[in-house]
Amino acid sequence: MALTLYLHPLASFCHKVLIGLYENGTPFEAKIVDFADPGSAAAHIERWPVGKIPVLHDTETGRVVQETSIIIEYLQQRYPGPVLLLPDDTRHLLDVRLWDRFYDLYVSVPMQKIVTDRLRPEGHHDPYGVADAHATLETAYTMIEGQLFGRQWTTGDDFTMADCSALPALFFAAIVHPFKDDQPRLATYLERLLQRPSVERVIAEARPYFKFFPYKEAMPKRFLEAAE
Repeated sequence: MALTLYLHPLASFCHKVLIGLYENGTPFEAKIVDFADPGSAAAHIERWPVGKIPVLHDTETGRVVQETSIIIEYLQQRYPGPVLLLPDDTRHLLDVRLWDRFYDLYVSVPMQKIVTDRLRPEGHHDPYGVADAHATLETAYTMIEGQLFGRQWTTGDDFTMADCSALPALFFAAIVHPFKDDQPRLATYLERLLQRPSVERVIAEARPYFKFFPYKEAMPKRFLEAAE
């Protein structure tokens, strides 16, 4: 098999790429990176010295592709499928790129700040940083609620890379910073994402690992039922 994706099933940024792969039925082999295993961690550092996942290896070209948005774009260029995750229209493409980055930077990043702070040892927490992360999520939610007006997906009628980015960002963010009652489009959008077959598959694969999520007690029971 030409494509190998190095990942962890609980990692939200890995979910983004998995959705893109499943949308187009692209064949690949998944290999879990275990950072608690020195050998697994060291091998991954050789692939990408910053140590982030996911990373894609294409044996046909010999190329190692890093960073989620670049991986999805590479897949569309090299292994195109029926779902055009990056549109041909240049104006629409700019919107997709913008909202892809928006979800990564202003939803996923602050969400991860809140989650990882819970894992810090006593005396090393960052209450100011966590409060700032919550404020960023609140601003992001308001902006997304407005963006979704009259749209089925983030940038219009078509499912794109921006929506691949949105699902893991909003799925975990909604647990640590719930949506407000005056954000109905945001809540409806997340439910629409969760009903998409590619997303259902990603959630099903991640479910056994949800018991390790630091905010497990706040996760909706429907996602934990098969994780016990």
